[in-house]
Amino acid sequence: MITVLFFGKLAEIAGAKTELPHVASTDELLQQLRTSFPLLAAEKFIVAVDKKTITENTLLTDNCTVALLPPFSGG
Repeated sequence: MITVLFFGKLAEIAGAKTELPHVASTDELLQQLRTSFPLLAAEKFIVAVDKKTITENTLLTDNCTVALLPPFSGG
């Protein structure tokens, strides 16, 4: 099972948390999420797997936690 956490505006769209049966990669996961929550397709976000931000497709294993984070603005 993969746990997906949503933050900021993304949580307003998809809820704070969802769990999905095992998916092989972050690309597959994002495709499933965009199908389930079409409004996510219009949003920009950072993906983190087990608390590490990623910039490319990453393999997932059972019990991974994926976080979708809205872009940060400095201050």
